[in-house]
Amino acid sequence: MQIQEQPALEKPSLYDRLGGVYNIATVVDDLIDRVMADPKLNANPRVNEAHHRVSAAGFKYLVTEMTCWAAGGPQKYTGRPMGDSHRHLMITEEEWNAFMDDALQALDRFKVPGPERQELIAIIESTKETIVVAPFQEGIDRSGR
Repeated sequence: MQIQEQPALEKPSLYDRLGGVYNIATVVDDLIDRVMADPKLNANPRVNEAHHRVSAAGFKYLVTEMTCWAAGGPQKYTGRPMGDSHRHLMITEEEWNAFMDDALQALDRFKVPGPERQELIAIIESTKETIVVAPFQEGIDRSGR
């Protein structure tokens, strides 16, 4: 009698464990609403200007697309690289922390389970070094002048 080896069961992708595009889009919708209205983020005049220049719907679309792609879904991210789309905003560590607080509140609201939550946080954190600028050097004017 020969025993056949069972193929290893492949763990479903984060995308599948989150419930696909509709669930991801729902969380992103909430997150972007929080981000667009966050007074800590909008205190940065460059961020505030960007929040009023781009449509919330388009922003939500691109973040949903990116999140689905990063979570292993079939979507392809079509937006600009994170550094290109954020570097000019002069985002600080404190602003990053405010954004992360918004993200955690969105994950809490929709009761994203612990393992998936940690994977999403790791994905978000992987973008930090291209988004957050080094601590401000003396003489840099955040207003863009």
